[in-house]
Amino acid sequence: MRSLDDVFPRLAGSTFRSRFRLGPKERAYFDDRDILLVLDHAGDFIARRLAPANPVNDGKQTPMRGHPAFIAQHATATCCRGCLAKWHGIPAGRPLSDGEQRYVVAAIGRWLKNGLYPGAGKRIAGRTPPAAVPAGRAGYAA
Repeated sequence: MRSLDDVFPRLAGSTFRSRFRLGPKERAYFDDRDILLVLDHAGDFIARRLAPANPVNDGKQTPMRGHPAFIAQHATATCCRGCLAKWHGIPAGRPLSDGEQRYVVAAIGRWLKNGLYPGAGKRIAGRTPPAAVPAGRAGYAA
């Protein structure tokens, strides 16, 4: 698993990855909710759609719109197991560990927090993730 500090500059250099932005509906959804709720949803999506060893429709399982986490997944190359292997060094063909799921949620959170809106960081400042991750959840980005 590569450091996000190493991956994010590479993503920024990708014409395809750097073109992703939230559409009006995703932005309104993001602006109306707490970042921790959006990341909780992301954790659920990752656990169901990406974490299995052989996800159903791998390579096509992440929609291109409909939730801020989906857009962030494409922007951060955490949308399918092939992209996770290529960009993040997380091999396909085996289930994602809890730590790897948290890593993916951290990548999504980092993109939403740092790369999107000037005010996004203010929404997160002073907030700490829950001490315990609910059972079956990938967790929160710190």
